Amino acid sequence: MGEVAAKIKIMPSGMDVDLNKLKEDLKKVIPAGARLHSFAEQPVAFGLKALIAVVKVGDIEGGTEKVEEAFSKVKGVESVAVEELGRM
Repeated sequence: MGEVAAKIKIMPSGMDVDLNKLKEDLKKVIPAGARLHSFAEQPVAFGLKALIAVVKVGDIEGGTEKVEEAFSKVKGVESVAVEELGRM
């Protein structure tokens, strides 16, 4: 079984959300079987920034669903969407 790298876009609930704290909170909820590779900040509009997380998961059906679900439950997260998937 191989691995898949997923680029996941996390939109904060507002401009007042501390992105550094949000990153730490997201790190804490990574489910078993997934590994966080990196974070990046992406400007959206009018000072609002999204977080882009690169997560590695096993190449199985529904591989990113647990990560998406865990991220969406973190306080300060408005939405979570997978932007890219690629086999490693």
